[in-house]
Amino acid sequence: MPDIVVRQATAQDLETLNRFQQGVAEAERAFDSAIREGPIQYYDIARMLESDEIRFVVAEQGLRLVGCGFARIEAAKHYLKHTLHAYLGLMYVDPLYRGQSVNPAIIGALKQWSVAKSVTVMRLESNATSGR
Repeated sequence: MPDIVVRQATAQDLETLNRFQQGVAEAERAFDSAIREGPIQYYDIARMLESDEIRFVVAEQGLRLVGCGFARIEAAKHYLKHTLHAYLGLMYVDPLYRGQSVNPAIIGALKQWSVAKSVTVMRLESNATSGR
């Protein structure tokens, strides 16, 4: 099996990124019954790909995109010790590739970018799964 390669996402990846976004929404419906059915758009991915304050990456295995995620530099809440952090979002791995260290590779690439931007704190919100 080819290694997982993480690279910066491009406009050519947009169709797959939007499909991954629907995968995230579907997974989150199990935890939040207020999320409406059908396609939803949490993020304007096309705009995010153009931002200097956001790094969107994709994970590839061979020629197939198998995961994605982004880091967005944000101001921290006034009660936190740090002033900036990198918020991690749209963390998604294709179900066929889960358990193959795709997500750690994505997080590693986002961490490297964040540190290069002098941001050393990363924040991620997560939902617990029920063994699925």
